[in-house]
Amino acid sequence: MTTETNTAALPTGKIGDLEISRMMLGGNLLSHYHHCRDQHYVFKLVEHYNTPEKVLETLAIAEEHGINGMNIHTVDWVHQLMKQHRDRGGKMQWILCATASTEGDDLPAYREEIMRLAELGADAFYVWGCHSDGLVADGKIDVIGKCLDIFRECGLPAGVGAHDLEVIKASEANGLNPDFYVKTFHHHDYPSGPQVPPDQLEHATDEHIGYWDRDPAGTAKFMETVDQPWIAFKTMAAGTIPPESALKYIFENGADFVFFGMFDYEIAGDVELASTILTEQLAKDRARPWCG
Repeated sequence: MTTETNTAALPTGKIGDLEISRMMLGGNLLSHYHHCRDQHYVFKLVEHYNTPEKVLETLAIAEEHGINGMNIHTVDWVHQLMKQHRDRGGKMQWILCATASTEGDDLPAYREEIMRLAELGADAFYVWGCHSDGLVADGKIDVIGKCLDIFRECGLPAGVGAHDLEVIKASEANGLNPDFYVKTFHHHDYPSGPQVPPDQLEHATDEHIGYWDRDPAGTAKFMETVDQPWIAFKTMAAGTIPPESALKYIFENGADFVFFGMFDYEIAGDVELASTILTEQLAKDRARPWCG
């Protein structure tokens, strides 16, 4: 399949030893593990559209437009498609998180899954936000450190993911020193966004109300103190914020990279937007210097 390749170069940066496009492909739509609040018909719609062959087409189109990194949920059938893409000559780099249990002194189930994904061809790992949010809330920051140690045993960049900003604060306070962070980040200026101040929101995220970053201004402010590269995700609040608005906000306010969920037909336009916005922002001084 051939498409018209975007003429604007997509800027890249460094995460560990990886040279990564600053816009990467988010994988929830591809793995059918996406957010649609109470519109449950969307699950079947996405499943019927993003067939295995369509996923392979999407990966190829993304690479044609300069995207060379992706994240995707831990689903075996999708990982096999990613491997098939590589077998066809694809060069997409995989930044993955394990979803296995983090129970046990040596994290046996978690270690087993990480080793399997490393053997499959993962290029970097980070602690899944659903894990890290709970671990920090339970006072188990040491378990996140153990996860990072496993990633480092594989010789791969080791990151920490989070929905809750308290995870990043705890990681910094406890000197975990990951190679990168993956943090939710989006503004609240959309019709179904939260209508009350951040301190009145009970949870770090809320699918029903429709937010994945309780306090985006607080996130931006704290991340100014963080030296590691930061990948933003959930930047469109599950499709409710237009791409241009989402990309401008996150890059103006400190993110270095983004996981961006896209259907195949959206990639060309979104890459063009990202290329333009990044080129403009890289030439400016931000409150948070560019990392990576």
